[in-house]
Amino acid sequence: MAQRGITIRQWLPLIGLTCAAFIFNTSEFMPIGLLTDISASFHISEAATGVMISVYAWGVMLLSLPLMVFASRFDLRHLLLAVIALFACGQFLSAVAPTFPILVLARLVVAAAHAIFWSIASVMAARLVDAERGALALSMIATGSSIAQIFGLPLGRAIGLAVGWRMTFCVVGAVAAAILVYQAVVFPVMPAGERFTLGQLPSLMRNRVLLALNAVTIFMSCSYYVGYSYIEPFLQQVAHLDAGTITMALTVFGFAGLLGSVSFSRFFDGHRFGFLLGVIGGLALSLLLMQAASFSLASVLVLCVLWGLCATAFNVAFQAEVISFTQASASAVAMSIFSGLFNLGIGCGTAIGGAVVSRGAIAGIGYVGAGIGAVGVICTVAWLFPAIRRTRG
Repeated sequence: MAQRGITIRQWLPLIGLTCAAFIFNTSEFMPIGLLTDISASFHISEAATGVMISVYAWGVMLLSLPLMVFASRFDLRHLLLAVIALFACGQFLSAVAPTFPILVLARLVVAAAHAIFWSIASVMAARLVDAERGALALSMIATGSSIAQIFGLPLGRAIGLAVGWRMTFCVVGAVAAAILVYQAVVFPVMPAGERFTLGQLPSLMRNRVLLALNAVTIFMSCSYYVGYSYIEPFLQQVAHLDAGTITMALTVFGFAGLLGSVSFSRFFDGHRFGFLLGVIGGLALSLLLMQAASFSLASVLVLCVLWGLCATAFNVAFQAEVISFTQASASAVAMSIFSGLFNLGIGCGTAIGGAVVSRGAIAGIGYVGAGIGAVGVICTVAWLFPAIRRTRG
C-alpha cells in the first residue's frame, strides 16, 4: 500500500517522528504558560522562575553543535530511541522535582535530548523515504514543530490549570514514552550516515549572508523572548485578564502562527526583502505596543494576531534563507548553528525580561524588547539586505 509514493512502512516511522517533533517543541514552550504557577509552588518570583527558560535555551545553544558531531557516529535507530527515553526521563524528573534547582537540572536533561533530536530529525526523515519524497518527509517534521509552536503553550497551560503544572510534565513524559514504544516497533534499522565534522565550520564563517542572518536572528529572538517569556504574568498583572481569558489569548497567538506560515508560502518568493522587513518590523512593533494594547481585550487579541503571525513567519523565512545560502553538504551544520543562536537569543531575552520584571517594571518589558528589535531591523537593512544583493549578483 502506498500514498503519494510513500509506503505504509515509511509512513509509520515518519508519523512517529512528526509526533516526536511536536512533543519536543511543546516541552520547550510549555513552561512559559505555567510560569506563575511554578513560581508560586516554589515561593519565588516569576523573574526567578524565568531562569529555567534561560538555562534550557542556553543548554540547547551550547549542546547543539557538539552533540550533533558526537551523535553522527551512532546507529540512528538506537540513537533516536535513547534520545526519546532521555527526554521522557527529564519530564518525569521535572514533575517530581522537590526544589527549583532540581527542576532546572531536569530541564537541562530535556535540553540535552532536545539538542540531539533536532540534529538528527531531518536526516532520519529524509532517509526514511526515497530521494524524490525527501521534501515531503522534511515538511512533516516542520509541521510537527510548527503545530507545537501554535498549540504547545496554550495546551500545556490548559493542562496545568486543570490538574497542576507537575501533571503537565507527567503528561508530556507519558506521551513521549508512548512514542518511544511506537518507534521501537515501527522504526527500521538505520546505520549512521556521513559524520559531521568541525572542518565544515570555516566555510560557514566566511559566508557573509549567513553571518548577517545569524546576527539578526540573535537580536530578534532576544527581542521576542524579552516579552514572550513573561506574557502570562503580563496579561495577568498588566492587562488584568483572568486565567481562562489568558489561555484564550495564547491560543489566538498560536493560531496566528498558521497565518504566518500561509503568508510565507504565498508571498516570500516574490517579495523577499519586503517580507523579511515586514515580519521583523512587525515583531518589534508588537513588543512596542504591548502596554498600549493591554487596556482592552480586543486590542490584546489584535496584538496576539500580529505578534504570532510575525513570529512564525520570521522563523520559517530565516530557516529558508539559511538553507538557501548554504551548500547542501554543510546545511545540517548551518541549521545546528542557527538553532543554537536562536536559543542564545531566547536565553538572553528571558534573562533581560526577568531583570525588568524583578524591578517591578513588568509593564515596560515590551519597550525593552522593542529596543532590541530595532537593532535587528537596522542590521537587516544595513547588513543583511546588502549581503544578499552582493551574493545574488
